Amino acid sequence: MKNFKSIFFLVLTVLMVAGITSCKKDAGEGGTSTITGKVTVYNYNDNAFTYLEDTFPARDQDVFIIYGAESTTFDNDVKTSYDGTYEFKYLQKGKYRIFAYSEDSTGRANGTAGSIFRPDVPVFVDVEITSKNQTVVGPEIFILTTKQ
Repeated sequence: MKNFKSIFFLVLTVLMVAGITSCKKDAGEGGTSTITGKVTVYNYNDNAFTYLEDTFPARDQDVFIIYGAESTTFDNDVKTSYDGTYEFKYLQKGKYRIFAYSEDSTGRANGTAGSIFRPDVPVFVDVEITSKNQTVVGPEIFILTTKQ
């Protein structure tokens, strides 16, 4: 009987520890918090990015979110609204990386410096949710373009 009580206590302890550690949720969906932000376009006159013609809200721009500080692939995406704002809802506490694509003004991302052919490059901002029911406003994302 003494052996049974010891085994029962051991199993109960293991189950309690497993239950406590499994309740910890990582960054991602399933929470009550929101991340919002804004994307602004800096529109230049030519591929040399020599003269800034205009700035305006990035309308209908893809914005991506990465859940957690260790991941490198995006987990979700949204489009910006007419005023350049975006919103990711129902998030857990944790660290997030938000990004949108911009024209590469230098051409160095793929070795095309001095060329008119430049790839798009990600512009990242980091955001952390520290409590439930929180709305976090991320830093503004600035993207470059030569598109008219």
